[in-house]
Amino acid sequence: MKDLAINNGKTVFTTSEIIAQGCNVEHRAILALIKTHKLDIEDISNDAFEMRIRKGKTQKVRYYNLGEPQVTFLISLMKNSKIVVKFKKNLVKEFYKQRKLLSNLLSGDRQQVRSEGKAIYHQSRDVIKEFVEYAIEQGSKSANMYYMNLAKMENKALFVMEHKYPNVRDVLTVAQLFQVKVADQIVEKALKDGMADNMYYKDIYKLAKERIDMMAGLTDRSPVLALTK
Repeated sequence: MKDLAINNGKTVFTTSEIIAQGCNVEHRAILALIKTHKLDIEDISNDAFEMRIRKGKTQKVRYYNLGEPQVTFLISLMKNSKIVVKFKKNLVKEFYKQRKLLSNLLSGDRQQVRSEGKAIYHQSRDVIKEFVEYAIEQGSKSANMYYMNLAKMENKALFVMEHKYPNVRDVLTVAQLFQVKVADQIVEKALKDGMADNMYYKDIYKLAKERIDMMAGLTDRSPVLALTK
């Protein structure tokens, strides 16, 4: 199993399906356990606890989201087989990792750096827009792809991407956001330099990539942690 604890950017939780799979028991057995002890589970904490329904292959599937205190209580009611003990250990480690990530995402320092980074990125987008128009004038048929391609180039050079993200910058650590902020400035400078020298647009992209690769070579690529929904 890949994601034992789910981080939606607001809280960290797991599901009854994940518990069933991790403990190698039928999902209906976990649902029955939750039903039996539902009042106790709710008494411990209401955080993240809710019944959800999703589409299955042949019918709708009912499952529960559970926060860490609720899961801890629920698993304590299960027999400690080798599989269950291993799952408990891995789940505790994953909750710890995701809580640390969530704390980082919600920290004041991170919000400030993210805000500063957005300002620099918007400034860079103005230069990228100018570069796109420059490339079109030189005959490019897909110049608008440079908005995405330049960002992908930075991310690939700087980070180890474990998952796909709607916007990877929303899940970067403070240190990683600083890297991106510098990378955006380097790309902006490369585009400006290339256009000032009347370089061919493809060569300007290569220049930006060379400078980002040089920057990335000064440090190890860092992993981007999972943020799942």
